Amino acid sequence: MKNNRQTDAATDVLDRPSRRGFLQAGGAIVVSFAFPMLASAQTSTPKNKLALYTGLDSWLAIGENGDVTVYCGKVELGTGVTTSLSQAVAEELTFPVSRITMIMGDTAICPDQGTTTGSKTTALGSPPLRQAAAEARAMLAELGAARLGVTPAEVTVHDGLVFVSAAPQKRLNFAELMGGKRFNRKISAHPKLKAIADYTIVGQPVPRVDLPAKATASFEYVQNIRLPGMLHGRVVRPAAIGAKLVRVDEDSIKKLPGVRVVTRGDFVGVVAPREEIAIAAARQLKVEWKMPANAGESVDTHKELRTYPSKIENVAAAGNVDTALPKAAKVFKATYLTPFQMHGSIGPSCSVADVRGDSARVWCGTQHGFGLIGAVAGTIGIPADKVRVSWTEASGCYGHNGADDSAVDAALLSQAVGKPVRVQWMRQDEHGWEPKGPAMAIDIAAGVDASGNIQSWDFINITASHSSRPRGHSGNTLGGVFTGHAPDFEMSNGGRNADITYVVPDKRIRIRYHNSSPLRASALRGLSGYPHTFANETFMDELATNAHADPVAFRLRYLKDERARAVITTVAKTAQWDARPSAGKIDSSANLVRGRGIAFCQYENENAYAAVVAHVEIDRSTGKTRVTHMYAAFDCGLVVNPDGARNQVEGCLVQGMSRALFEEVSFNRGGVTSTDWSSYPIARFEDIPEVVQVELINRLDKPSVGAGEASTCPVAAAIGNAIFDATGARLRQYPFSPDRLKTALNNKPSNGDSA
Repeated sequence: MKNNRQTDAATDVLDRPSRRGFLQAGGAIVVSFAFPMLASAQTSTPKNKLALYTGLDSWLAIGENGDVTVYCGKVELGTGVTTSLSQAVAEELTFPVSRITMIMGDTAICPDQGTTTGSKTTALGSPPLRQAAAEARAMLAELGAARLGVTPAEVTVHDGLVFVSAAPQKRLNFAELMGGKRFNRKISAHPKLKAIADYTIVGQPVPRVDLPAKATASFEYVQNIRLPGMLHGRVVRPAAIGAKLVRVDEDSIKKLPGVRVVTRGDFVGVVAPREEIAIAAARQLKVEWKMPANAGESVDTHKELRTYPSKIENVAAAGNVDTALPKAAKVFKATYLTPFQMHGSIGPSCSVADVRGDSARVWCGTQHGFGLIGAVAGTIGIPADKVRVSWTEASGCYGHNGADDSAVDAALLSQAVGKPVRVQWMRQDEHGWEPKGPAMAIDIAAGVDASGNIQSWDFINITASHSSRPRGHSGNTLGGVFTGHAPDFEMSNGGRNADITYVVPDKRIRIRYHNSSPLRASALRGLSGYPHTFANETFMDELATNAHADPVAFRLRYLKDERARAVITTVAKTAQWDARPSAGKIDSSANLVRGRGIAFCQYENENAYAAVVAHVEIDRSTGKTRVTHMYAAFDCGLVVNPDGARNQVEGCLVQGMSRALFEEVSFNRGGVTSTDWSSYPIARFEDIPEVVQVELINRLDKPSVGAGEASTCPVAAAIGNAIFDATGARLRQYPFSPDRLKTALNNKPSNGDSA
């Protein structure tokens, strides 16, 4: 499959080319298309955005050589969707994946398919591509049949050919039928899709199309973009959150050649002809800031967030908790605390912008170029329909990292100097200024009967918003804020997996949103699903212990959903689960102890099912926890690419383990203090479990849903439950650091605080 790089240094980067020009530059030849609207004119995502793209030419093209080009609004974030989406198209066309070129995320030529988030690419991104491919297959069959003198029912479309089924030698290829021509046809309301039983490409372990170039260091990331006359920029960040610019001493860098200082409001940047000069200039430039009075003050995060003004959102309810709880034989209460955490992108964010007059083009690794358009336009003061965002793959993100911010940085600097500018963030920029997954405090109470059976469940979480993406607003980016724009986002995504799949007579699930936060918060993988599953599944384990029940059997007692039951029983079998109450085999005389724990979730209570078993080994003297084995059972409906799905789950397990054991942002009122890998450690190769085993449950009769986030969610709870099984110490706050575990070992709390 062809590289999906979207830069063309040989042409004017501000040109908004026709698809013909674009594809000619990329090596394919296709004439321009009837396109419903100029995509970049959209400053917000329409509710029914796909209704704008009813023309087949909006999605597919066939070049003069017969190869297929696909235009996709979803983007590749390192998860392999370029391959799986290509498989979906290839399946409907019965066409080789290797002959498909996927053009992704360019707002001038691709449909707006919404943000590439939430593990929704397979569920939402694939269907319109499949429908377009099915419509193309029908049209090719009609054209071929007419040329061959038979009816469409008498021909077969296969491997880039249309041939008479009874006489395969009578054939025409795609190039002869369509090469260089537009379809000029609308997609039917219900195009005839292939039956799942006839699939030969979807469901197969097709090798990822992007890996050969990445493995050989020939893949071109956004960091590799170079344009004629391009300069290099760096941003000088405020000395503290809330600091105001007083003055800049440009004489402090006068010995550095060709440097220009750019200031606008509280935004300060430097532009230089070479990157190393830009780095030196940013470090040496003397900037005076008016500091907030409390910049160095420490923050008691979880105590403080309970004092913020807040708004209650009711997520789910059944029965009457207020009546049921007082009637319980015993009431258990627990509070679970989660920290601010980073995305921890190994490669810091990078963008390139070229602003000339009232037009701009930006290359960046954004998750939604259409949502970035308005933020760029508003910040630099040009019309939104003059901004083109060309997505180019970056280093991966695990959610809303600094990609959008770096794009606005680059646009501001480019506008100031009138030339293309590449902005490469430094490590301290990424760690210090990217949006963080918010800290939360989760309170749960449950009423049980005399036998320990759950009768009622009351859940409330205190959280900031889990999404502050640009969505057309300048103030949702750093550059926008520093140039005077106010943030504009809704409190959202704080309810993922707050509800439980378990069936109990009475329950109440609430989210308490607060609009204050010491750090900028936004979407981190799984959003609130990861911390909520930690709380719910740890509490479920505590209730199982109270009932003297095996954790697997206890969970199954409250599950009616057969798919939920299946992932739990499958992972228990795979992990050779030792059925017994937890903490039943503690050897108090041993220094090195081992335990096992389980956790489960159905992502967002309606998507993929995941169950995880973790085995841990703990050194009592140091408090260090090592995860030795991780097992997962995973059900995402129809599996498009089993290798891709398995790789996704394996990666989720490891990243989820890293968050559970190591990751916590250190900060004060002035900002983040953990601005390197020493102060914000992540899992290293030596921390990887000896065994990571994934069992996929393929549901041919169920729609495909995403695999990227669901299997992350149960990891912290599975590890925490294993720690309890090994030591009898219950941890209700992650990461499970050695100090935190040693404290718990010295002060073992009761299992659940009964009231």
